[in-house]
Amino acid sequence: QVQLVESGGGLVQPGGSLRPSCAASGSIFSIAAMGWYRQAPGKERELVESATSTYVPNYADSAKGRFTISRDNAKNTVWLQMNSLKPEDTAVYYCHADIQVDVFSSPIPYWGQGTQVTVSS
Repeated sequence: QVQLVESGGGLVQPGGSLRPSCAASGSIFSIAAMGWYRQAPGKERELVESATSTYVPNYADSAKGRFTISRDNAKNTVWLQMNSLKPEDTAVYYCHADIQVDVFSSPIPYWGQGTQVTVSS
């Protein structure tokens, strides 16, 4: 009943920018942390950047100074502004959210289907 739908990935040259988005829909009471992970071929999924419901960010060292997360709680949507992209940023980017579906439940992690980001000349 809860869905995370991502958009905005694609192919970009080194040094370029992308701004993928993720919208959560369905039976949602509240969302705690919401953000982005990525998984490159042959590697484990890793945190890129996430934000709490009060907009406190949590990010990987690889994102520092280049990526910025923004969040609209009213729209249950999060964006990831990615600048100065490098070939090593190539991965499938997954939206993640800890969602509470009603007042009696604890937050449960949900994942989007993933969006491919390829950085190549």
